[in-house]
Amino acid sequence: MKVVTAEEMRAIDRKTIEEYGIAGAVLMERAGLAVAVRIREFFEKKKVIILSGGGNNGGDGIVAARNLFNWGWNVKVLLLQKEENLSADCLSQYRIAKKLGIPVEFRKSISGSDLHSAVVVDAVFGTGINKPVSSPISDIIRFLNASDANVVSVDIPSGISSESGEVLGEAVRADYTVTFGLPKVGHFIYPGAEYSGRLFVEDIGFPKELLRAAAVRLQTIEKEDASALIPERPAHSYKGDYGHVLVVAGSRGKTGAAVMAAEACLRAGAGMVTIGVPETLAGFFQTRVTEAMVLPLPDAGDGILSEKSYQAISQFLSEKADVLAIGPGMGSTFQITNLMKRLITTMTAPMVLDADAINALSGNKDIFKNAKSPVILTPHPGEMARLMREAGGDAGDKNSAAEIERNRMHIALSFAKETGTYLVLKGAPTVIAEPDGSVFISTTGNPGMAKAGAGDVLTGIVAALLGQGLNPIGASVLGTYLHGLSGDIAASEKGMRSVIATDIIENIPAAFLSLGGGDT
Repeated sequence: MKVVTAEEMRAIDRKTIEEYGIAGAVLMERAGLAVAVRIREFFEKKKVIILSGGGNNGGDGIVAARNLFNWGWNVKVLLLQKEENLSADCLSQYRIAKKLGIPVEFRKSISGSDLHSAVVVDAVFGTGINKPVSSPISDIIRFLNASDANVVSVDIPSGISSESGEVLGEAVRADYTVTFGLPKVGHFIYPGAEYSGRLFVEDIGFPKELLRAAAVRLQTIEKEDASALIPERPAHSYKGDYGHVLVVAGSRGKTGAAVMAAEACLRAGAGMVTIGVPETLAGFFQTRVTEAMVLPLPDAGDGILSEKSYQAISQFLSEKADVLAIGPGMGSTFQITNLMKRLITTMTAPMVLDADAINALSGNKDIFKNAKSPVILTPHPGEMARLMREAGGDAGDKNSAAEIERNRMHIALSFAKETGTYLVLKGAPTVIAEPDGSVFISTTGNPGMAKAGAGDVLTGIVAALLGQGLNPIGASVLGTYLHGLSGDIAASEKGMRSVIATDIIENIPAAFLSLGGGDT
């Protein structure tokens, strides 16, 4: 499903009215009706309090009140703006409500008696808010959040930035949010995602051509999207048809990362997997893996790859392997940095970079402009911050991990476009960006996956899909969805708190089966 910024939604709204001739009042009627229908679905007939601002969001709320009133519900509208400050459409709805006998009061505060046994409709602010909420409305929101009232927000919880999901001073914590046309960025980025509760997207009559416009480049990954990407496995195929992945990973004390990446790669359908490991640790790996092969690579006797491993990796990729996955548990040294620079600027096989392969390139993001093959990066915000440092400098506030969390979609997109890479920025939610400007938001995954090793599993899954013939964006999108879905299945069986990385690997088959694609 497409996802829009506030600016994109305003453009859709404006074109609907100006170019298609659908009046704003018509859209408001349908929006308010959609909210009322959802409330009737969620709750038994009871008391409803509409908290309305003075803009069109408030007008939507009053329309919802009118419909509920006509259905026999006990409804009261509390307007938080003076009559002279109401927008034209909101004022019109206020006057209609008064003529129908709906109780309407102008308020600067609310009380416990207002909220007692009530469903509260939050129609205070819409998607256009871009500054902190001030008193007295901030006090009202704080009082509402401290109550036990059920809350339904109109379009987006009041006080949440539709652009970034940030809390602008104070924000309503909704149980449900009913939005219109398309979901907004703030519904998916935390903390906005948490404040939105269950999200419902309602059709209120925007022309489908506008909703499908090419200018909207942001979308969620839905089950049907992931299912359509699953590579076919014809009956007459053999292992060579599904790719040979070289996983270069592991170091002394971090051997598990390499094993998990390789096992995930196999579970995700790769035909063959070879683990490239420091030669002083090769004996250990030979005893740990069964299906994967082992390629000893030069190290300096300390269990960490040396720069001399470049030749062996290069030769193996040119003669045997189709895809390079590199980084999990590899360690960070100046030799690893030199190795990564040479691989990126000379290898023609597609590669997936994670963990220490990314850390080794701190302050060297421009190296990707010279890449000879497609590059997929899978950093978490801390690794992303290190990668975006100025050469020889610190991350600073501009590119800190916290700033990346706050603005993950914009940063991911800017990075992908600037460097020509495919970026899988892990987190809640994981965001995938490609050089052409498209961004995808993962809809799977859970907090139980915030465990060591989960990223190594993702690396293996994405690399396996590359080996099976998917292009970089397809492998990134399907790999991320599968990874999160495997974690969701694991959490449903063991509880989020107890999920570990190997549980995710074990549930990759169940994730594939749930998506269908002929894999039954």
